Amino acid sequence: MEHTPNPEDKVPQNLPPKEAARAARQEAGDNVDFLSKHQQEIQASFFNNALESHVEGFQAHTQLRSFTPKPPRKPPRLERTSSLDELIGRRRRLFRMSRDSLVDPSEIGSSNGSLQEENPPEQMAASTSNLHCDQESICSLQQALEAPPTRHGNLHGKLSKVTPTHPPPPLELDGSFPFLRTTNKIDPDWADYRLCSQSAFPRAGSSWSDTRLHSRGMVCDNCSTASMKSTFSLLTPIRVRDVRNRSYLEGSLLATGALLGAEELNRYFPDRNIGIFVATWNMQGQKELPEVLDDFLLPPGPDFAQDMYVIGIQEGCPDRREWEIRLQETLGPHYVMLYAASHGVLYMSVFLRRDLIWFCSEVEYATVTTRIVSQIKTKGALGVCFTFFGTSFLFITSHFTSGDGKVSERVLDYNKTIQALTLPKNIPDTNPYRSSPSDVTTHFDNVFWFGDFNFRLNEDREVVEQILSQGLEADMSKLLQHDQLIKEMASGSIFKGFQEAPILFRPSYKFDVGQDSYDTTSKQRTPSYTDRVIYRSRHKDDIQAVKYSSCLGIKTSDHRPVYGLFRVKVRPGRDNIPLAAGQFDRELYLIGIRRRITRELQRKQALKDQKASAVCSVS
Repeated sequence: MEHTPNPEDKVPQNLPPKEAARAARQEAGDNVDFLSKHQQEIQASFFNNALESHVEGFQAHTQLRSFTPKPPRKPPRLERTSSLDELIGRRRRLFRMSRDSLVDPSEIGSSNGSLQEENPPEQMAASTSNLHCDQESICSLQQALEAPPTRHGNLHGKLSKVTPTHPPPPLELDGSFPFLRTTNKIDPDWADYRLCSQSAFPRAGSSWSDTRLHSRGMVCDNCSTASMKSTFSLLTPIRVRDVRNRSYLEGSLLATGALLGAEELNRYFPDRNIGIFVATWNMQGQKELPEVLDDFLLPPGPDFAQDMYVIGIQEGCPDRREWEIRLQETLGPHYVMLYAASHGVLYMSVFLRRDLIWFCSEVEYATVTTRIVSQIKTKGALGVCFTFFGTSFLFITSHFTSGDGKVSERVLDYNKTIQALTLPKNIPDTNPYRSSPSDVTTHFDNVFWFGDFNFRLNEDREVVEQILSQGLEADMSKLLQHDQLIKEMASGSIFKGFQEAPILFRPSYKFDVGQDSYDTTSKQRTPSYTDRVIYRSRHKDDIQAVKYSSCLGIKTSDHRPVYGLFRVKVRPGRDNIPLAAGQFDRELYLIGIRRRITRELQRKQALKDQKASAVCSVS
């Protein structure tokens, strides 16, 4: 091959950059005239070697434009505020574009061919130099990308590394925040979910299948599809398949989608225990009702209200509807009256949390009159039963024969009640093999019996008053040694299988109306525990007594209300029972809430007027 003179030898080194470039192009043009046609295939490599040393000479003084077009640069201030992810993404796109244009042999060949045919020699030289510069910039960029990124710095190292003074706050990866949790832990399976750190989520109204939900990481792989939570709502999403398969007339204990099944029960009650408030009060037929029932229905001590409220009344007031409105007004909008029944002056009201009424069966009731003359309905029993999920309940309020020495008559009242109370009627027995036709209480899982049983203390009044005079330190066990009911239950003649929580409160009978003193009339009746709440369960330890006490603040009767708080275990059930379908007393609910709001406004207005009158008196 013929020797080609090096153009660098003829270019003076001390020329300015523009004249040096012009001389380089002229020398390159002269050398092209010596090329033969068969040497055109290696023309690109020739000029690359010829101009390599010359470009290095004035590269520091001139800036050559890259072959690959680049987007316009941001102002320095905007570039510094760009995030690290944007810088890395922009440089990676630039790196891919440059690599594709340099590495692909087919693209190099076609590019060289087009240069030989169309571009003049000076453009070929400039392009060769640009390719060389791109290779160096790409190498430096690749090294920067391979280096581990810092949190507070950038790829160029212009900003110094900043070390945080405090560790970042911990994240709640369980996806459940304290302010979203309800008092009764309605959503128990919050621990099955993982907080998804996705940069983009679908619209709340879009429809996503189970496969896409798992693929997007919106639910964890090891949790059941039935317990998936929505990303946008506290409500559990319902799949179309579950809606198609769900039947409210058939079901099994473990069936997916059963309204009363285990899945729904665990969602509302993770520990499968509900709170029940049971109270009894002999009103003595008084027309006057207490203005405030908060201390009665919402006693101090428990931090949370109960799930169910059952109140039994003996010798009730003439206006039963007004009494029910007072109950609704006190419990507020969170509760609805599931059912109310009466037998003469015996009343019973059942209130339930409004979001739990869908899990109750139809409510049935029956009555028994224990007096010889059945038209006089002051003594007897009233029973109400229903099924909640898969657990059956029976509530009985009774008023037995009065009199200090009439213990046998009260035992007869009990026996007549358990034999004549015809329950259940249409509600299926949850365990018919353990039921007895002669005892209504054996047909149900849980039974609460409460009322004015009229059992007395077989002790002189002077002895009882001496014990009660000790005040709060009084030992009530000394009084209970003379209690007629405890003795009869111990002998097995009454309330078989029932039990009672420990009594730590003072006798609830007989007080002077409006006073805290016991009977000061000529009869001088002995204080006694006539008002009681007892219970029994088909399964051992299904009922746990939390509190058992009386309300001393209500003084409109000679009896003090007695109440008990219980934790009751609930089991899943089947959907083949007659459901109540969310029925409740809507009219009572609206009246009670309206009156509650009206009284609150009146109270605020009274406080406002009181402050205004105080200002006027000072002035």
